Amino acid sequence: MTAVQKRALVVGLGIAGMSAAIGLRRAGWTPVIVERAPERRTGGYFVGLFPEGRQAAVDLGIADHLHTRNPERAVGTNAWSVDRRGRRRPALGFLDQPGGPAAVLRGDIEAALWQSITGVEVRFATTPVAITEGPAEAQVLLEHADTGGQYRESFDLVIGADGMRSSVRRMVFGPHEDHLTTWNAMICAFQLKEQAPTYEASDSIIIARAKRAVWVFGLADHAPTALLTYRTTDIQEQFNGSRLERLRAVFSGMDDPTVRHVLDSLEEAPDHVFDSVHQVRMPRWSTGRVVLVGDAAWCMNLYSGMGATSSLRGGAALGAALQEHPDDLAAALDAWEAGLRPFITKHQRAARLKQQMFVPSSRRAEALRSVLVGLARRVRGRQSATEAGGPQDMALSGTLR
Repeated sequence: MTAVQKRALVVGLGIAGMSAAIGLRRAGWTPVIVERAPERRTGGYFVGLFPEGRQAAVDLGIADHLHTRNPERAVGTNAWSVDRRGRRRPALGFLDQPGGPAAVLRGDIEAALWQSITGVEVRFATTPVAITEGPAEAQVLLEHADTGGQYRESFDLVIGADGMRSSVRRMVFGPHEDHLTTWNAMICAFQLKEQAPTYEASDSIIIARAKRAVWVFGLADHAPTALLTYRTTDIQEQFNGSRLERLRAVFSGMDDPTVRHVLDSLEEAPDHVFDSVHQVRMPRWSTGRVVLVGDAAWCMNLYSGMGATSSLRGGAALGAALQEHPDDLAAALDAWEAGLRPFITKHQRAARLKQQMFVPSSRRAEALRSVLVGLARRVRGRQSATEAGGPQDMALSGTLR
């Protein structure tokens, strides 16, 4: 007599959702993915994939499909910091962090995951509108966006992988205000058509001023992506009126050719992300037959640099826990959270310091940041001189290892 295969509803076709679907399928479950968008989204901005994320890619079986884009370079040779006088100096860029993150686009990770979920049912333009838990199953009311038609379906597990403002979290765990922490900051990320004038194609550029900053992330075989970020005490006001005019006003006075290039490029960009910065803090990521993963559960935010890494790791670990506890869902979810939470907590806390590196809170913080980066660059330079050809060079070689 064959065992009945368990079914899971995965809400969201992003990195966290597809990672969870692959993990569950490896554990013997049948995942069904619903996605509110009418089709799979492609493209996306720069992502640094840290060692834990690269290991999760191996665990999920997507490493061979994942294209990385690290520029060939030595430490500090093509990242530049621009000071208030417009002087360009070698700097430590995002890729010079400990762990040697792999440079990818968000779409690169999603494309690799997409190739690996062949055979998984994906329903586009579909969202859950109600979730009712029972002792043996979760009843989900689903709605199709095109027709407005609704239908109920039963699942053994519901996985909310639908982002920072998760509808699953709101329905099951309560309103967003209960879980979103406010950082009084905004970000805008998008793809540039071409590099800023006078820079090499794969250069990274950092213009970090008190309460506002412009970053350009260079890639090996792709046009750079840009990040505009600034601090504000009135988040709601930032969403009023034209986003472009808002950003031009915020960055007025930063009379630098790169800043002008980035703002002009935004006007022509086919899509962009413009949003307030938050983290999601929850005492527990699951209840009964509903579990949250990725940004829906812990959103470490863009400053942390760990969003993609944690989403891959979270999905892979969830599948492993379910495989280890095939007949005890509660035990599986407990083990999954116990194993993952220390990692998430550590990087959520580190994000506050990283925010100062991305966008200093004051002129004093700006000056301190410059000193610290200069010291770190000298230390790294001495290390690279004595360890040429060592592990760091391998980590930055542009291949996933």
